[in-house]
Amino acid sequence: MSLSAFTMNWNYPTSVRVGVGRVKEVATACQQLGMHKPLLVTDPGLAALPMVADILGICKEAGLAAGLFSQVKGNPTGANVDAGVAAYRAGDHDGVIALGGGSALDAAKAIALMVGQDRPLWDFEDVGDNYTRVNVEGMAPVVAIPTTAGTGSEVGRASVITDEANHVKKIIFHPKMLPALVLLDPELTLGLPAHITAATGMDALSHSLEAYCSPFYHPMAEGIALESMRLVKDYLPRAVANGQDVEARLQMLVASSMGATAFQKGLGGMHALAHPLGALYDAHHGLLNAILMPYVLVANRSALEARMERLARYLNLAEHSFDGFLNWVLELRASLGIPASLAALNIDASQADKVGQMAAEDPSAGGNPLPLNAADYSRIFRKAVAGDLTA
Repeated sequence: MSLSAFTMNWNYPTSVRVGVGRVKEVATACQQLGMHKPLLVTDPGLAALPMVADILGICKEAGLAAGLFSQVKGNPTGANVDAGVAAYRAGDHDGVIALGGGSALDAAKAIALMVGQDRPLWDFEDVGDNYTRVNVEGMAPVVAIPTTAGTGSEVGRASVITDEANHVKKIIFHPKMLPALVLLDPELTLGLPAHITAATGMDALSHSLEAYCSPFYHPMAEGIALESMRLVKDYLPRAVANGQDVEARLQMLVASSMGATAFQKGLGGMHALAHPLGALYDAHHGLLNAILMPYVLVANRSALEARMERLARYLNLAEHSFDGFLNWVLELRASLGIPASLAALNIDASQADKVGQMAAEDPSAGGNPLPLNAADYSRIFRKAVAGDLTA
């Protein structure tokens, strides 16, 4: 099928423009949202690449006075958000272009939230009805352009930001943090190294898998999760093997957006553990989820037997069972060069008790198939460090 067949405009869960070259529509997208002086938020690595200069050039040609902010860490912090808000106000900007992987997108969405608030960022943590504190009129519009296929943050209503003072990741949430317009252009992902493609792709898988396994009732999200996992199965190996495979890159961008759309059904133990580990060890979120995946699956086995049989059938795996799916995950990880244990990331078990407590308190834990306490999470963490897949 020609790539032109994949050029589409969608309106779910927000306005999404899909296809090769859609980034050229960035200025038009900004204008449709009433922007005249957008602030382009990205990370330092991307800021040095031609794509950023190209986007700024497109904006300039259209008469938009775009600025640039790139002080975003791999695990974005509250200080990064504060600096971005200061840059937004100093430049008298009126909207945000979010460009990059999940870190840049999360930071950009948080900046767009905070430019019109008089409360501190942490007052909007996704706890209870904190989101009602937001001054919605003060929020800035966002055009989101992902350059990795993993987090799906471009269609998310929250940002994961590290509270450095307390060494914890917090989820900042408001329904209107969902970007108003998304550009999914696979050409922006062609230069992504194979190991980042693998880690971010496994992150997309983790979102859909945990959404599918969540015990909450949301058939629409469950259906999206299933198809997202099929796309990952079919296209992630291709994208890793050949980074110039535009069709594989496009399908992985779609799978990523689908995963983030699906996980409103819930996440689970993988993310409950990955969030504290990212805060404590500053490790890559997608890689953490990829390593943790089989250990969390094994811990939840008693609740997942029938569900995994159905999933294995949908994915057309050789064996339609929990073990069939688990073995596919292990084989996929190995083929992509994903480490088998957390020890490969220089993470040891010395903080196991702390990690377990933080995981049990993480909002993602609420969607785990089985109720797990701090001791359970500590045990899973120790097994992931040791590479022990026994129950």
